[in-house]
Amino acid sequence: MLLHGPNGAGKTNLLEALHVGTQGFSPRARNDAQMVRFGAAAGRVALRGTNGETGFEADVVLAVGAARRARLNGERLTSAERLRHELRTLVFTPDRLAVVKGAPATRRAYLDRSLGRLAPARAGLPVEYAAAVGQRNACLRRIRAGSSSSGALQPWTERVVSLGEDLVHARAEATDTLSGPFAELAGLLGLESATLAYDGAAPTLAELEARLDRDLDRGLTSAGPHLHDVRIESCGCELRSFGSQGEQRIAVLALVLAEAEILLLRTGLAPLVLLDDVLSELDGDRRRALASILLQGGQTIVTATAAAALPVEPAQALAVSPGVVR
Repeated sequence: MLLHGPNGAGKTNLLEALHVGTQGFSPRARNDAQMVRFGAAAGRVALRGTNGETGFEADVVLAVGAARRARLNGERLTSAERLRHELRTLVFTPDRLAVVKGAPATRRAYLDRSLGRLAPARAGLPVEYAAAVGQRNACLRRIRAGSSSSGALQPWTERVVSLGEDLVHARAEATDTLSGPFAELAGLLGLESATLAYDGAAPTLAELEARLDRDLDRGLTSAGPHLHDVRIESCGCELRSFGSQGEQRIAVLALVLAEAEILLLRTGLAPLVLLDDVLSELDGDRRRALASILLQGGQTIVTATAAAALPVEPAQALAVSPGVVR
């Protein structure tokens, strides 16, 4: 599906609404108030569709100063984010280039979200590990202040090591799973010899014990997967530092499409893929390559300022102007 219209017409808002309605959160806004129309007290996203051969109805209400309320097939959900465990949506937006060009924390967060979709049973690992590191850091500061004994630190150190090992293995496995399709799709889009690799080893008790004096001095745990990175390279060069913006865009796009391909193979259900302004920095050959890839997948919604930007005939084209979709 192609959404086309002038800048500021509302194409991105429509994609954002689809993401909120299927995932329970926005890929852009930091809080719900930013998604509610100026002057209004609340907003609502109501969707009806099919997930494979099963119909669904989703309803998300956003209110200024109140918690999100979500329903799926009439059932009130305890958390709006539970939607993402039932409905899968992947998104590319221009600010997602931060996955390649940003800090390691951005890549870790992206990988952890992918891990949750690819291996739902491990979705809670990053949160559990972060909580353990937070408790160990708090204990380090209490010991430094003289309000706790060193013996109180050992259980948290052991938990950080245990959960850290599980998280590193899960992240490395997810990265390995993505790396093959990522390299293939990046190559089709003109990014040669693209590679994806997890950069970091599981923490050990010996390592944390050797760093104890440093950790006590800083009040922070100085080793573990909360400090790791994901290397994204082309022809052996790190794209964060040496890639052009066009190459960085292709890398993020290839990541999204690779995950979509894997989810289809694993679940038999193609995720909804939202591609916002993905064509603007791709030349003609790369646009044609992307169109060919999209024709092989499930439902994809692409935005562009002009209908001619997509070099194939879409299954459906919607013209978007302020307040009107036709």
